[in-house]
Amino acid sequence: MPRTSKSEAPVALNVPPVEIRQIDLDGYAVTFNTFKLDADPAPLFRGLPNDACQCPHWGIVLSGKLVFRYADHDETYTAGDAYYGAPGHTPLSFAGTEVIEFSPAAELAKTNAVLERNMQQMAAAHG
Repeated sequence: MPRTSKSEAPVALNVPPVEIRQIDLDGYAVTFNTFKLDADPAPLFRGLPNDACQCPHWGIVLSGKLVFRYADHDETYTAGDAYYGAPGHTPLSFAGTEVIEFSPAAELAKTNAVLERNMQQMAAAHG
């Protein structure tokens, strides 16, 4: 059976607000997120339908707090919570938060492609 740990998963992104370690296990992305700063990454989702993440996520909050914003409500998850994030959300993250998420790898790759493009455009505009 496929398995991983935070220390074994490769670093996918390490920037001031977040460290993301991610690996594909049999078609599912296992992601270890460590949020170092409070962040509202909503601008990174521009270009996706409704400018929101369209990938479902199942996760566990190890520490801190995570908020998923939907068009009509917010959902707040805190340490010890297991959660399901439906498509159509944008996250708010808080310093000191650690989560483990499981997502369909192909759907997450589509979302990540838009996020990466938007990060590059923002860096070029400030750079």
